[in-house]
Amino acid sequence: MLQPNWHPDDLAARLPALRRRQKLMAATRAFFFSRGFMEVETPYAVAAPGEEVHLRPFRVEHGEKPLWLHTSPEFAMKRLLVAGAGPIFQIARVWRDDAASPLHSAEFSMLEWYQPGASMAALMDTTQRYLRAVLPPMVSCRGVTTDLSRFDRLTVAEAFRRHVGADLLATADDAPALAAAAGVRLRHGEDWEDLFFRLLLDRIEPELGRDHPTFLTHWPTAQAALARRDPADPRVAERFELFICGIELGNAFVELTDAAEQRARFMADRARRHGLYGAGPPLDWKLDEDFLRALECGMPPCAGIAIGFDRLAMIAAGVHRIQDVLWLAEPR
Repeated sequence: MLQPNWHPDDLAARLPALRRRQKLMAATRAFFFSRGFMEVETPYAVAAPGEEVHLRPFRVEHGEKPLWLHTSPEFAMKRLLVAGAGPIFQIARVWRDDAASPLHSAEFSMLEWYQPGASMAALMDTTQRYLRAVLPPMVSCRGVTTDLSRFDRLTVAEAFRRHVGADLLATADDAPALAAAAGVRLRHGEDWEDLFFRLLLDRIEPELGRDHPTFLTHWPTAQAALARRDPADPRVAERFELFICGIELGNAFVELTDAAEQRARFMADRARRHGLYGAGPPLDWKLDEDFLRALECGMPPCAGIAIGFDRLAMIAAGVHRIQDVLWLAEPR
């Protein structure tokens, strides 16, 4: 029988990993303070948790006005950028209503930072410097050893050519064409986006961030609702994901600052979410008009990244389960 995680023997087994987490937290703050970043704290309970299609927030009751536990501090931190607070970082508690797994807890910690004026390349450079500052040159986690001496940068289109054998951008919004190029059959009701993610999860992500960390860059615009379109190719957006030890660790954007385009993307995401999950509770929050007003006021050009801090602690400590780097977790 599994012991509860408050049991002295259970805590003793996890204590080395928890001490490594504590050192990681201290090193993280030292890294950003030394570079002139300000640490901020933003509300956890919000009136609108965002328009991500597949993220399910937790609802909390607050009188007659429902609130939601945020899935990311992103919108709040961007409001602070409008106010002139940047460069900023935050280590926040966030909540996502997904099933627990060795890599996911419904309540977890997220490191997020924003660099005004930064390009995607500059943000990747900062991310490399941060990871080399807080991790050893070689890390091992979940049976994969990764060498941080080099970081690979791979576009989504090139990843599909290399691992799927398909010209992704040439098949945009044409699910049968993408299926034919990939040599797979479309499933019942599967659209282009569904197939994109099936191929990404099945054929591409298992190959990323193994020998060396990998930045997967330049995502199709439809998969980057908060990122700016690439001026050199508007079919893709300036977004990247980061993989280390085969684990998806971070998600980053050169931020979209156009309020009208952001509103249009929100409405498209909202329509898709309602089509998939319905418009009633628990997915009935109002559009975040305050955030859109902030964009209209003027957010400076910037780039930002969110990193799963617990997953980073797993990599730093070399443990197999996210629960091993949590002081207390939900009962198993």
